[in-house]
Amino acid sequence: MTDERPPISWEALAAELAVPREEAEQRDGPDPATWDAVAAELAARVAERPAPGAEPAPVEEPEPLAPPVAAVPPREPEPAPEPEPEPDLDPAALRGGLEALLFVVDTPADEVTLAEALRCPASRVRTLLAELAEDYDRRGSGITLRRVGEGWRLYTREQYAGVVERHLVDGQRSRLTQAALETLAVIAYRQPVTRARVSAIRGVGVDGVMRTLVSRGLVSEVGTDPDSGGGLYATTPLFLERLGLESLDELPELGPLLPETSAVLDEHPDA
Repeated sequence: MTDERPPISWEALAAELAVPREEAEQRDGPDPATWDAVAAELAARVAERPAPGAEPAPVEEPEPLAPPVAAVPPREPEPAPEPEPEPDLDPAALRGGLEALLFVVDTPADEVTLAEALRCPASRVRTLLAELAEDYDRRGSGITLRRVGEGWRLYTREQYAGVVERHLVDGQRSRLTQAALETLAVIAYRQPVTRARVSAIRGVGVDGVMRTLVSRGLVSEVGTDPDSGGGLYATTPLFLERLGLESLDELPELGPLLPETSAVLDEHPDA
């Protein structure tokens, strides 16, 4: 707000103050009451003015407002780097390796998993999968490559289902080999038993024979060995049904079936 009061003339004021009060009263001028009002007004003005030479009171400036912080957009995750291709792996080797992987997988395999095993980019695997599927269909191959969910897997072609079914059914009726019968006997008397233990007793590998017995429904996995972590196998109710037994307690005693000690020593002199 602007102060509209007229400025004081300090020279005129000094001249008036130098005149004695009695002489001033004899002049034609303001009476003493008027001078008291002037003095009060003067005192008020002097109080509002800063003293000569005094520095004016600092004016506090408002603190600057902090600039608004811009919202930082979330960073998108960077895609995982694709594996570098093997320098010596040519297209034919890549195709063969891909077919081998698809042949052994038990569940549909995704493109990234296949690419990691082949040490090549996933885009290259994607192209090879499409080429393989097209080639199988064009040749009318007995197998077909299909995408299931997020993965790929080989399947037998539907038009050959009858051939596969006859093989499986006829295989169930075929007689067991001597090796399968011996393995089945070990499992029946030592169950539950691991595959490694059966191999140690027979002295030969039994992986193929075990798969046959499991596929026939005569043997099944019943647990895990706490010491080795291997699967434990035992006979099934179908095994008892085929032998005409009600329980395993009806199995014949093993002692009379064992060969004589002398015969074993003659056959294995180093034992």
